Amino acid sequence: MSQHFVNALLFGIYPYVCLAIWLLGSLIRFDREQYTWKSDSSQLLRRRQLRLGSNLFHVGVLIVIGGHFAGFLAPHWMVSPFLNASQHQWLAVMAGGIAGIVAIVGLSILLYRRLSDPRIRINSAHADILVLAILWLQLALGLATIPLSLAHMDGAMFEILSDYVKGVVTFQPGAADLIIQAPLVYKVHIALGFTIFLISPFTRLVHIWSGMATLGFLVRPHQIVRKR
Repeated sequence: MSQHFVNALLFGIYPYVCLAIWLLGSLIRFDREQYTWKSDSSQLLRRRQLRLGSNLFHVGVLIVIGGHFAGFLAPHWMVSPFLNASQHQWLAVMAGGIAGIVAIVGLSILLYRRLSDPRIRINSAHADILVLAILWLQLALGLATIPLSLAHMDGAMFEILSDYVKGVVTFQPGAADLIIQAPLVYKVHIALGFTIFLISPFTRLVHIWSGMATLGFLVRPHQIVRKR
């Protein structure tokens, strides 16, 4: 198979397969298996490590995800009056690097806790451990891109990646061609990122939807409680 075919398959077709399964799979699971729609917390088995690891991981990963969305999807005309490509990349590297380190430290605590404690290990599904391992690898790959970014601070690669993500979101044909010459670590990071979307409906990651739904609590009517 040619390089162009593999690149088009992995970065032109595969992302849409992953996103379609993510949306449809989540909808079907919510409709048919609502009682499985949870994070399966093991808080009762060991609380202290869970609190530390979970807080570090969730704070870090939320900043990372938010930074990815804002950094890659923000239109150029919105960013360019304030930051040039190099400054935009520098901001992404610094903020993403710090948040990524916080997240991977927290996730390492959670992974160690789940593997080292016999009670938690026996109450963990194989999918639980697999999800933590995949997320850890994804964070490690993201941190591994930082040295490459620091070596080329002209912002060119950041702009290419941004145009690719925008191309996928806006269904632009040929978007995959933009990253055909990108370093391997970027490609693996992107492919694994879409794979996380792919497996989400079938794992505990589905509870992310509930996390987003909690924003509705900010605008819901006040609850009325009447005494007997």
